[in-house]
Amino acid sequence: MKFTLAITDRGTITLPSRLRKEMGIGADSLLIAETTNEGILLRPAVVLPVEVYSADQLNEFAASEKELDSWYDSSST
Repeated sequence: MKFTLAITDRGTITLPSRLRKEMGIGADSLLIAETTNEGILLRPAVVLPVEVYSADQLNEFAASEKELDSWYDSSST
């Protein structure tokens, strides 16, 4: 499927609704634009949520890791 797209003075490109629907691109979707030997490639970006752990959570993880290390050391002998 090919489309001819226009670019506004501000550099905005509008993707036809048919293309957006087919590619699963909705409002506020993010795309990655990269240059290739053939031109510009647009592809959906994957955005993963980032969780910031509290000091308590980090301490809990460290304690769990020590417990697992102990268990592993005792079971491997």
